[in-house]
Amino acid sequence: MAKVAFLGLGVMGYPMAGHLKAKGHEVTVYNRTTAKAEKWAAQHGGAFAETPREAAEGCDFVMSCVGNDDDLRSVIFGENGALAGMKAGAVLVDHTTASAQVAREIAAAAADKGLGFVDAPVSGGQAGAENGQLAIMCGGTEDAFDKAKPVMDAYAKATIRFGEAGAGQLTKMVNQICIAGIVQGISEGLHFATAAGLDAKQVAALVAQGAGGSWQLSNRAETMVDGKFDFGFAVDWMRKDLGISLDTARQIGVSLPVAALVDQFYADVQQLGGGRWDTSSLIQRLRVLKGEKI
Repeated sequence: MAKVAFLGLGVMGYPMAGHLKAKGHEVTVYNRTTAKAEKWAAQHGGAFAETPREAAEGCDFVMSCVGNDDDLRSVIFGENGALAGMKAGAVLVDHTTASAQVAREIAAAAADKGLGFVDAPVSGGQAGAENGQLAIMCGGTEDAFDKAKPVMDAYAKATIRFGEAGAGQLTKMVNQICIAGIVQGISEGLHFATAAGLDAKQVAALVAQGAGGSWQLSNRAETMVDGKFDFGFAVDWMRKDLGISLDTARQIGVSLPVAALVDQFYADVQQLGGGRWDTSSLIQRLRVLKGEKI
């Protein structure tokens, strides 16, 4: 069992830290809103700290899961950042969906201090975090990954290293690019089914058993038909992720026409007031275009 710090207790980090404690690790948490860290400590029996540096002191592993590149830098760097408190030989594992650039930046800073680093964004959403069934995409040295994997296994169903620092973030971009196209396709299919007079839920249940099946279709079709989106991965965060993917694509000279188009469709959903709706809310845009009330 290891001494672990967990930085960031959002909808993903809160249950992930809980799984670490449940597996017997000694866990100290940090959150920008201290009240949430206090709540976690009271619920799970761990400890909380006032700063990332305090949380990281003496730990074998420091896990982070925050919002974006700037949030990540704020908890890692500076006199109160995690790197300032970590002991030599410890490993920093970042679960934030961020840029490959910031991953490489942190990896270099960690190496200068004799620390390991793994960029390890996750897929599986809030349900995956709560059930300990996340897919984790990793980048970093083999040594750092091998040390961190048994700890990450507390909340993972699959964990793979894809290369050096930044490779995990690049793989997560692939994940988000694929999801964008799939959700738009499902939205169009379900909207077509309803307009054609079919029972869209029944259609989805059958299509999910064939070549058109996907996790999104199996897990989101019913709520899409019902117009329920007050859960899951928010449109605001998906646009952040697609922005990172599109920026990276431009840097490496790759065209992502479908992802770029769907990103703009998500902008339309934001304009409808759906920034905090689940990503499956793309179907609402189609309903508005048809003149339906939502």
